[in-house]
Amino acid sequence: MEYKVDDKELRTDTFLSFVDKIWPGNYDTEKTEAALTKTINITAYDGQTLVGCLRILSDGYFFGTITELLVLPEYQKQGIGSRLLNLAKEHTPTMLYFGAQPGVEEFYEKNGCKRSLQSYVINLDG
Repeated sequence: MEYKVDDKELRTDTFLSFVDKIWPGNYDTEKTEAALTKTINITAYDGQTLVGCLRILSDGYFFGTITELLVLPEYQKQGIGSRLLNLAKEHTPTMLYFGAQPGVEEFYEKNGCKRSLQSYVINLDG
């Protein structure tokens, strides 16, 4: 497994193909490309295949958040998510706040994360 911190070579088409296997959707290529340039992308590759990705959005001083931590289903339970999370802890410029999908809280807690503030969502209409 090869891990890359701040993966500047992460291609939009590679990322979208990867994400679609976990969160199927109709994603906009241009908006995704712009989004990837605004985050610190920590990736895991099995050969040429992207199998895991954690993205950090940060202002570099006050605030940072993990936008997502994704691992292909067939690669889960192999330590890849834990390694990505540890790399994020080692390379983030700020404290990180993030939400967790229900049911995965134990994963974060076993990796040293502490429960914090309740999270809320403001959805855009349309």
